[in-house]
Amino acid sequence: MGAQLRLLPPSLPFRFFAAAAVYHVVLWALLALGADEVPGFVGGPGLPLAALHALTLGVLAMTAIGATLQILTVATGQALRALWPCHLVSWLYIPGVGVLLVGLAINDHLVSAAGLLPVLAALGLFGAITADLLRRAKGLRVPILYIWTALAALAGLALLGFLLVADLGHGILAGWGVDRSAIGLAHMILAVYGFMGMLALGYSQILVPMFALAQAPAFPRNLHIHVALAAALILAVVWALVPLEGLSTGGLIVAAGIGLVGAAAHVAQMVTALRTGMRKRLGLSFVLVRVSWGALVASLVAGPLALMGLLGGQGVTLWGAIALLGWLLTFLLGVLQRIIPFLVAMNASKVGGVPPRLSELAPDMPLLYHAACHAAAVVLVLVGLVADQGWPVRIGASIGVCGGLAYLWFAIAVYRRMHGPRPERGAPPPATGGPGVEAGGETSNGKR
Repeated sequence: MGAQLRLLPPSLPFRFFAAAAVYHVVLWALLALGADEVPGFVGGPGLPLAALHALTLGVLAMTAIGATLQILTVATGQALRALWPCHLVSWLYIPGVGVLLVGLAINDHLVSAAGLLPVLAALGLFGAITADLLRRAKGLRVPILYIWTALAALAGLALLGFLLVADLGHGILAGWGVDRSAIGLAHMILAVYGFMGMLALGYSQILVPMFALAQAPAFPRNLHIHVALAAALILAVVWALVPLEGLSTGGLIVAAGIGLVGAAAHVAQMVTALRTGMRKRLGLSFVLVRVSWGALVASLVAGPLALMGLLGGQGVTLWGAIALLGWLLTFLLGVLQRIIPFLVAMNASKVGGVPPRLSELAPDMPLLYHAACHAAAVVLVLVGLVADQGWPVRIGASIGVCGGLAYLWFAIAVYRRMHGPRPERGAPPPATGGPGVEAGGETSNGKR
């Protein structure tokens, strides 16, 4: 349907993916360095806050920008009006995140502001580019609603993030009589369940059926799910900002209950798509995706339990770890294992010739290393939070660094194979050093 005509130059989305892979390593390194401060962390400058934003801005949002610029043009059938705004987003955002992380780590509000301003400018420009594509889109009614909701959440979290950084140096929130912790909680909800959450749910309705060769979810039901999730998000943000503690807690629990029903229905839709799809063997990537769906539901159970004090003193931190590391990071890393080789294959076939098999592009050994390290890292971080000890967090984060390096190895290997010679069709794929199912959903002998 002309999708290849709307492919961007490969260097454009891949610069975001490569930066996300680098910041993935930075995330775990910052957690390892600040491990003693992680248990009980609920905000404030330092290494844990820098690690949190390495995850949210450096990995999650970074990947979302690169994926949106490419996938949305192909899925909606609308071409970008110009490429220079996309390049400008990368020039502002990628280094800006690094400067912001340094400022947060050393507790310097001027350095933080120097990084935040280009990040906010880049996010605003990205929002304008995405809104223009959505405005011209003809189909994909419900996924587009999810993305519109994500953009609205992005505007809200950017405003609250600016206030939080400004408050680090000037204490403006206390002067206005505003509770900083309430602003921080609303900012976190908008980031996790608003911007990144809605993007993850919306793109799932496109990518999961596409990779599984399944029918897209039925329109009336998935619209109802979106309405429930959007209502839960709005209620959660409103109640987070309510100054009355008891009233705020009750409202947040109700919002989480609504979100839990919507999330469970979404997961059921996705499982149905996988079960009814023509492609049954989706490889290691969808093992991570399935685990992330379980973590999504668990996060919406952990949130109310933390508010009621049933998870102990680490409840809020534990909720954040389940939502960010267990759900969003695991989901993104799983899906990206398919997006990167898929886009490389499309670009390779665009220039002529037979498109390569995904098994010729995606080495499986680094992904096996990464999956093992990622699982161990997340579990050990959660153990450290439950035990209120920093040493399990440090060990887990150190293992996470190894997993992050393995994932970076995978991304570089795929990109290099796009530009290098490929074996003749019928020849065995390049040796990767290990057996098993590869990232493209094929076994090492090329069978699906």
